Amino acid sequence: MFGKILIANRGEVALRIIRTCRELGIKTVAIYSEADSHSAHVRYADTAICVGAAQAPNSYLNIPNIISAAEITDVEAIHPGYGFLAENAHFAEICESCQIKFIGPTPENIRLMGDKMLAKETMRKAGLPVIPGSRAVVPNKDEALKVAKSLRYPVILKACAGGGGKGMRVCHNDVRLVSAFLTAQREAEAAFGNPDIYLEKYIEEPRHIEIQLMADKYGHIVHLGERDCTIQRRHQKLIEESPSPAIDAKLRKKLGELAIKGAHAANYVNCGTMEFLLDKNGNFYFMEMNTRIQVEHPVTEAITGLDLVREQLRIASGEKLSLRQDDVKFNGCAIECRINAEDPDNDFRPSPGKITTVNFPGGRGVRVDTHVYQGYEISPYYDSMMAKIICHGSTRREAISVMQRALDECVIEPIKTTVPFHKQVFMNPAFIRGKFSTDFVEKLYASAKQPKV
Repeated sequence: MFGKILIANRGEVALRIIRTCRELGIKTVAIYSEADSHSAHVRYADTAICVGAAQAPNSYLNIPNIISAAEITDVEAIHPGYGFLAENAHFAEICESCQIKFIGPTPENIRLMGDKMLAKETMRKAGLPVIPGSRAVVPNKDEALKVAKSLRYPVILKACAGGGGKGMRVCHNDVRLVSAFLTAQREAEAAFGNPDIYLEKYIEEPRHIEIQLMADKYGHIVHLGERDCTIQRRHQKLIEESPSPAIDAKLRKKLGELAIKGAHAANYVNCGTMEFLLDKNGNFYFMEMNTRIQVEHPVTEAITGLDLVREQLRIASGEKLSLRQDDVKFNGCAIECRINAEDPDNDFRPSPGKITTVNFPGGRGVRVDTHVYQGYEISPYYDSMMAKIICHGSTRREAISVMQRALDECVIEPIKTTVPFHKQVFMNPAFIRGKFSTDFVEKLYASAKQPKV
């Protein structure tokens, strides 16, 4: 096992990694920007080094400064968390060239699965069902129109190097496709440095289902069940749960086996997530693979009793997986709410500012992962997520009841947060019944705006 690692991230995820490292007796080095000097991850790491100015390109995306910090502190490995450099194959290669272990997949894994077109083709050859779409990059509007005609509307534009909803546009006709094409290209270029776009058939009213995988370098791969990530706004997840109310044991087994098959085809190592769309008729399609630990990994930890970061560390240090598929047991239901500094009543606009009052929930069945505290300043420079509330119960109904109580206890003032939105969702009859699709949020707000008769 490693003696000292650097965490190339900030805030909540950095603090979450620090906690596991401390339990394992691993020394930690935190990096931080000038804007994050008072963040909790800086306080709780054994060593902390400022790597640049507030803007992410000058700090959390500044590879030379991060590698310098790692060399100065003589670490053995770097954990990238999620976001920033977590899925940057070039960064992983530089780490390896400097004899610093990258705690995650191989650069080849990241590059293969980061190219959405290549990933789809790899999974297609491995026998996974994929969404019908273009087999190559769509270079211009005219070609996009040809592909859309063959697929039939609705279609969706996607960034080849994409993720997090960037460069994605749903189109229901030629006019919308033409207007959205250049916008999607520009957004993809700005977000990923790559303007390439491809086209897929848009699956209407789908569920977003992902399978958690762990793989060691000896060819052993296990799945840890599914997570339902259907509640989203602008393709960004807001609520995740496991198990999915739309998945039965037979489909869970099938999805898990196919995800493992796909991971073998990619020679995958470490932690990863296969993402699928499940349509209203029960058909499912491979969508993409995330080559990192996910924001929502705590719901899997809650129902399996595993520490996924601990498994990542063990695998990266050369150890074998600590379990086989038959060892994986699922206990109850877990649900996670992402608490963002956003105004739900104003199109989820970011709401930075200083927190003067804060109270996070506790009690049976409640876990809170956060880096904020009273007096903490929410910066405008980074992702708006402040905390994750994870609630566990023996049944889904119980997990919902625990979450309703937890949300009532959560106070973060005076900034706007998504807590009121989550309270609204957890009172919604369709959500409680488990009957919803990825357009749930749009429908929720559309109904709220309708005049009362």
